[in-house]
Amino acid sequence: MSHRIVVVGGGAGGLELVTRLGRTLGKSGRADVTLIDGQMTHLWKPLLHEVAAGSLDAARDKLNFVVHAKWNHFAFQLGTLCGLDRDNRLIRLAPILDDLGKELMPTRMIPYDTLVLAVGSTTNDFNTPGVAEHCLFLDTPQEAKRFHRRLLQHYLAAQASQGEGESGEERLSIAIVGAGATGVELAAELRAAAGQLAEYGLDSIAPDGMRITLVDAGPRILPALAPEIGESVRVALAKMGVTVLTSTMISGATAEGLTTRAGYRIPASLKVWAAGICAPRVLSGLDGLETNRLNQLRVLTTLQTTRDENIFAIGDCAACPISDHDERLVPPRAQAAHQQAELLARSLVRRVEARPLLKYRYRDQGSVISLSRFTAVAQLMGTLFGRVNLSGRLARLLYSSLYRMHQVSVYGPVRAALLIVANLIGRRASPDLKLH
Repeated sequence: MSHRIVVVGGGAGGLELVTRLGRTLGKSGRADVTLIDGQMTHLWKPLLHEVAAGSLDAARDKLNFVVHAKWNHFAFQLGTLCGLDRDNRLIRLAPILDDLGKELMPTRMIPYDTLVLAVGSTTNDFNTPGVAEHCLFLDTPQEAKRFHRRLLQHYLAAQASQGEGESGEERLSIAIVGAGATGVELAAELRAAAGQLAEYGLDSIAPDGMRITLVDAGPRILPALAPEIGESVRVALAKMGVTVLTSTMISGATAEGLTTRAGYRIPASLKVWAAGICAPRVLSGLDGLETNRLNQLRVLTTLQTTRDENIFAIGDCAACPISDHDERLVPPRAQAAHQQAELLARSLVRRVEARPLLKYRYRDQGSVISLSRFTAVAQLMGTLFGRVNLSGRLARLLYSSLYRMHQVSVYGPVRAALLIVANLIGRRASPDLKLH
């Protein structure tokens, strides 16, 4: 019987991993490779802020798992992890229900010889009162599209009531909690969208009538980048009309807005929570596997879980040390998931061949932040000149190249090139902003 490799989670890391394994072990018949995900399609998570603002049509950039599996010699099963039997090497998948709640597939048990958990992370609301009920999140394409629908509804309602005596100068207020990459990029993307919506005739809310407030509990925005980069972005956001509040802890959320710990009220029609991450709750009770307070699975530098050598974890759901000599944890970033997928694809070939596994060492290659059509900033690490800071057109080109590199790693160079050309042609025939 072929070695059975099961990968749970079709995000950036999981998808890259099964694609590489399918092209090597799957194609040669040395292993049966299976991907399990709760959705039928994949969309690169760093693009979700563009989906939320409407500057990206998710349908055009989605990858279908069934088709991709056929092209790359692995199998796909739709399902959501709900349990694990380590003794018998079985994972349990939750029942699948239709839109009316009727069971389409019962609970299933899937056998494995090697299991890789790549289930990503979700936003951590830190149990802040009212956040789950009144704030929107950007963890999935569905949530990003929900925000976009709510945004358009506000504009269409304002357009329908035009002339009824209300001022259109400040009809929409948006509060974004969390000034990391997602929060910053969403604020800039929304500011650009406000101008485009007015150009398309939805001008009851003036471009500067969309009031955007970006809030963070820390002393500065973009804490993962150099202070000078964060300061330059703060200045750029201020010029766009975005209000930035740092050292501001949110203590609660209501339908009308947010409340700070100091008692200050931030009125907001739309509220987005993008502060902090945690791994899915199912991992915290997964048949005795060791987790941390964020539900992340503790792994060794081989990416094996600490209590089971047959189970691996990569990406945001893994609490992985930076190296054997540095116990700090790898930050939850797309580049880390990519690096781990690349290494584990080679390691699992060695595992099937009964050779020693490779060890992962995190390499920080820097960060790129897009401020929509306005500008972009980048901090590159490990260059010949040490740390290099970039901004403007060159940084914007670098930002675009990150997604192209992801496409190449998943589709291969030929299909990726065709997709890029098709995307460019499609954009010329479509509006700049998605209006439905």
